[in-house]
Amino acid sequence: MRKAALLLPLFALSIGGCVSTAVSVVKAPFQVAGKAIDWTTTSQSEADRNYGRKMRKQEAKEGRERKKAAERCRKHPDDQDACQYSGYRAGY
Repeated sequence: MRKAALLLPLFALSIGGCVSTAVSVVKAPFQVAGKAIDWTTTSQSEADRNYGRKMRKQEAKEGRERKKAAERCRKHPDDQDACQYSGYRAGY
């Protein structure tokens, strides 16, 4: 009887580890599927962040081109082609 009383806590501890492992094995395919779906889809916040980044790059490019056009106009004020900006416009 004493041996059984001493072995019972050890048995309970060893079964707990097995149950934990079994639960992990059962959950693994669902976790992998969830990660795959997360990698393949874009949330609205991610789409907004990517769009904002794209627009900032476009606006920076437009700013650089407008600055170059203004400099050309200052250097050649008589040239109508140099003073008219017909370059890149962000968002179009």
